[in-house]
Amino acid sequence: MFIKRRLNGMFNSVVSHVKNTYDLVDGSGAGVMVIHNDNMVVEEYWGKHSKESGARPIQEDSQFHVASVRKSYIGFAVAYAVHHGYIESIDDELTKYLSVADTELFIKITIRHLLTHTHGLNTQEGRIIREFAPGKGWAYRDINIKLLTDIVKSTTGRTIAEILKEQVFNPLAFKETGWHDEANEKLVQVIKEQNDKFWSTSKGTDGSQKNMYVSTRELAYWGYVHLKQGFIDGEQRVSNDIIKLATSLQSPFVNKDLPQNGFLWFVKDLPAKQTEIGDLVPQGSYQILGYTSVAVVVIPKKNTVAVRMFNSFGSTPGYDYLSDIRSFGDTVMECL
Repeated sequence: MFIKRRLNGMFNSVVSHVKNTYDLVDGSGAGVMVIHNDNMVVEEYWGKHSKESGARPIQEDSQFHVASVRKSYIGFAVAYAVHHGYIESIDDELTKYLSVADTELFIKITIRHLLTHTHGLNTQEGRIIREFAPGKGWAYRDINIKLLTDIVKSTTGRTIAEILKEQVFNPLAFKETGWHDEANEKLVQVIKEQNDKFWSTSKGTDGSQKNMYVSTRELAYWGYVHLKQGFIDGEQRVSNDIIKLATSLQSPFVNKDLPQNGFLWFVKDLPAKQTEIGDLVPQGSYQILGYTSVAVVVIPKKNTVAVRMFNSFGSTPGYDYLSDIRSFGDTVMECL
């Protein structure tokens, strides 16, 4: 992908914001990138891959664990399955595509509910429970991601990773985006509590597990592909229909208190109290945040993508990650 590198001081306050967050979280390295008007205008890295002596410095090919940012890639794969007719409608009940043991528990839960965190399911002591009726609330859980990856595989016969490689990574020559079971010199170590309950030790490179690593520049490119709706370097390299589907509002209701979602992306429609998107970020924008505080925000009305990268897993005492990520987007907007 060809993007001119024209660094300037227009977004210095965004860099300062990321450095301030870096001081608040328990990490060893960070990165920030901004693409504005089709130029890379910010690219900075600091720190090291770990806290160990002699650790590799953070640099342009350093790949960070992106945590829940991976869900935007899963959302793309679901949109692919819908676009190509493997899934007839996101308003189909999930039991149309998956066999489940307890049909009563899953009744009336649609793929739309899974995509927008309105399904009402949770897990408790290893079993699935229902917290609220589907479409009657919003809660950020992991059970929907497992169900969505299973639905993609059962309907298309292909894994999340296979779809992304064919549709995006190979056409755009992405080499620093993928799922990894074993450490290597380019993967930034995750700084975490030893027994953090949210850390996953599951292995597999099919795209269904929480082991996705991406470089700062390729996460920015991922955002840029969405910003340009797949039209890259003078040609349609990725389906614009898939991207439009994934990033448009899909929530079954709009509530001023609750977040709004596309295909797992957080999208900005009306202001919402619990959203991770800043107040100044305009309607039509979309964003996704991970537990490592990695984030990408896409602002079509300003032709801008901003990315921040950290290797701190979870929140340190006193750190308000929702307030911080909102102010990150607002800081980008103040620069514009």
